[in-house]
Amino acid sequence: MRFSFFIPFLLILCRFSTVSSCDKRYESIFSFGDSLADTGNFLLSGALAFPVIRELPYGETFFSHATGRCSDGRLIVDFIAEAFRIPYLPPYLSLGKGKSFRHGVNFAVAGATALDPEFFFDQKLGRILWTNNSLSVQLRWFKKLKPSICSTKKDCDVLFRKSIFLVGEIGGNDYNYPFFVGGSIKQVQASVPLVVEAITKAASMLVEEGAVTLMVPGNFPIGCSAVYLTIFRSPNKADYDDNGCLKAFNAFAKYHNTHLKLALEKLRLKYPHAKIIYADYYSAAMPLFRAPRSFGFYNGALRACCGGGGPYNFNNSARCGHIGSKACTDPSSYVNWDGIHLTEGAYKLVAARLINDSFSSSL
Repeated sequence: MRFSFFIPFLLILCRFSTVSSCDKRYESIFSFGDSLADTGNFLLSGALAFPVIRELPYGETFFSHATGRCSDGRLIVDFIAEAFRIPYLPPYLSLGKGKSFRHGVNFAVAGATALDPEFFFDQKLGRILWTNNSLSVQLRWFKKLKPSICSTKKDCDVLFRKSIFLVGEIGGNDYNYPFFVGGSIKQVQASVPLVVEAITKAASMLVEEGAVTLMVPGNFPIGCSAVYLTIFRSPNKADYDDNGCLKAFNAFAKYHNTHLKLALEKLRLKYPHAKIIYADYYSAAMPLFRAPRSFGFYNGALRACCGGGGPYNFNNSARCGHIGSKACTDPSSYVNWDGIHLTEGAYKLVAARLINDSFSSSL
């Protein structure tokens, strides 16, 4: 089954045996998305919805200080950068603060959505948005910055041929916001075509701007996330799979991913010169939930390392970093960091599997 995902990211991007040993074919990365990829834009934007990420224990594992990443350390985008010996991407909003953008830029913002904020205000959900810096805003940032990183079409063509455009993960928050205020799966499922269309339109725009290699991630198995397991906890054992994950929400994630893959197939036909890679975050992460101890996660995959108690150590009134919460002593033994995001250790393995084990494709 694993070989059905060819052509693999391994063959498209580079050939290497560890996450940190790629050649120099790619020299820059341009990243868009949400908290799974944000390296500081949310904090730099002045947003206050989740200010605890500006303080320890966030960032404690690798950086020894908070960086604006929603984890204890590095994210998937950081490990991809390491693989190509590219410096960690500066957040776009640090422009003009001594940062070099020649090796890429991170436009991702925690809490961002694929759809514009107006969609959520129309649904009476605008008040719970973490940020208004949606995918379309991030694309505008890119277009605004482009003349300062390559001044002519020839220069841009040379630069972008050696660049990876990471378009996501994005779309997860488009579903989180309505789910967390009581939206049913049927109701939220109706927005999947709109979300997928927004993602593919973004990819299309980037190709039109000169992007050649694009990596477009799908959704993680959200039914295994501590926040979903807590909010939608069920007394019915039939609602859970053998891994303890909520079957209905994992099925929803797969529904989104199926629609995204189909849309990317059409995009490849439109742009045959481009390498448009579907990054299967779901399949890359599921082994960690099936057999966490096999990967060294001896404290399991479902309970958060940092939180305020409860069966899954997620408590919305005492989230990680808030009063009443506590971080575990060894994040490397956990898959889940704060109930919503994964630990550095989990992200490292997902990144490695995406590349080494062919969990991405251009099919």
